Amino acid sequence: RTYLAEHQEASQVRVSVQGENSEPLILPREAVELLASLLAHLGAGRAVSVVPSDAELTTQQAADMLNVSRPFLIGLLEAGEIEYRTVGTHRRITASSLLEYKRQDDHRRRLVADELTQLGQEMGMN
Repeated sequence: RTYLAEHQEASQVRVSVQGENSEPLILPREAVELLASLLAHLGAGRAVSVVPSDAELTTQQAADMLNVSRPFLIGLLEAGEIEYRTVGTHRRITASSLLEYKRQDDHRRRLVADELTQLGQEMGMN
């Protein structure tokens, strides 16, 4: 991460692998940022999943990713909060739809938290 911060203009990163006759790898910056993020999460003891954006998830997989119950997730689907499709009698959610919902939900939560902080400051509660 230090290298990435110090070389923000670099669109590619040269990575050397130790070993006999190994040639340096030229990686896109985005790939190196992803690897750095993955390693940071793993180093902190958190589980990491890499899912293609077009992957279709079951309701249980989607609920697990949001850390909510499956019935709660189904409520979100039926309320139109998250896009999904039906395959027979089963609902399938694309990873991109789920992540978009998560981004929007995180944003709403931040706005509410900021508003509560502002109200607390106005009321003299620190």
